[in-house]
Amino acid sequence: MSAPQILRIDTSAQIDGSVSRELSDILASALAGESGRVTVRNLATDPIEAVDHDWVGANFTPAEERSEAQKAVLAQSDALVEELKAASDIVIGVPIYNFAIPAALKAWVDKVARARLTFRYSEAGPEGLLGGRTAWLVVASGGVPVGSDVDFATPYLRHVLGFMGIDDVRIVDAGRWPFLSEAERDAVRALAERPQEVARAA
Repeated sequence: MSAPQILRIDTSAQIDGSVSRELSDILASALAGESGRVTVRNLATDPIEAVDHDWVGANFTPAEERSEAQKAVLAQSDALVEELKAASDIVIGVPIYNFAIPAALKAWVDKVARARLTFRYSEAGPEGLLGGRTAWLVVASGGVPVGSDVDFATPYLRHVLGFMGIDDVRIVDAGRWPFLSEAERDAVRALAERPQEVARAA
């Protein structure tokens, strides 16, 4: 069995004191073990450019017809896709901002959800191309209960990851963190240290 290759994506705008960063660090280290490797993509310190007119034009130009300028426009996206393809597990820190995901994370999704690279359309409909991987969502919130009717972050990510073929999605629930007792917080930290106990999302 090959060593685990963990892609950790930090999306919180908060550097110090971020709950999603703390728990993602614990979880990614536990998944990697002694032999694995963790690649960190920090969207706060290394932000991803938003999709624009030039990017859309380059993306929809057949690869063999792209100009050097178009290749340069797609370079960041290409690198993000390769990181995703190389990973056996993806740990995504997901602070809930205004009931949904941070804009930084949406920018990442827009750059990796690419037809012919991470999904394709067939006669049977869309087909994800990234099967065989596990995604771990470390979901933290100030007041939104994870999985509730006002949590629009978790279902969106489960859907878009599944669209790319990653249907094994597991959730570390750090919702309503300010309202948890220290014992409850320690229980969440302990669960992040034991990823084998994190159930697959239904």
